[in-house]
Amino acid sequence: MLLDGEDWQRVLHGFSRSAFRLETLPAYKVAGEAEEIEEFLNGNRIDPDTYASGWTDRLKAHAASGRTVQRVHIVTRPLSDYLRYEFMYYEPHAKAGEDVRILDLTDRPNPGLPNQDFWIFDDSTVVLMNYEPDGTQIDRVLVEGETGQYREWRRLAVTESVSFADFVKEHGWQ
Repeated sequence: MLLDGEDWQRVLHGFSRSAFRLETLPAYKVAGEAEEIEEFLNGNRIDPDTYASGWTDRLKAHAASGRTVQRVHIVTRPLSDYLRYEFMYYEPHAKAGEDVRILDLTDRPNPGLPNQDFWIFDDSTVVLMNYEPDGTQIDRVLVEGETGQYREWRRLAVTESVSFADFVKEHGWQ
């Protein structure tokens, strides 16, 4: 089943305990970000201590209610311009309560994770995030049936990754 609009928002924000996102691409083409990316490349940065958005507000609310939001982004170095831009937002997201993690495959083989972005909510609802090679989103598809493989991929991704803060300490990102 395709998820869009209100149906997608209900799934994305309606979880009870946990939400996990696996990101596999070096760039995502998101409407409205081109100008921000250009500004970033020209040296403009957000202040991670004062930055606020609808997403950071939701993260704080989820954390306050005991719900967890976790993300693992698979990367290789050197980071793409888009990843460097996206990383600028990971610090305030982490401060707001998201467990942001990085799995760097630059000097190691993939430990068995798919080349497929997905969300898993409350261990039972999986949504595949499908993209064109350039990062343009095609659609979101609700997975029907067994979710055990996705739970295992989540476990593997979390186990094999490091916190965003540790990745930045080791490799930097700007």
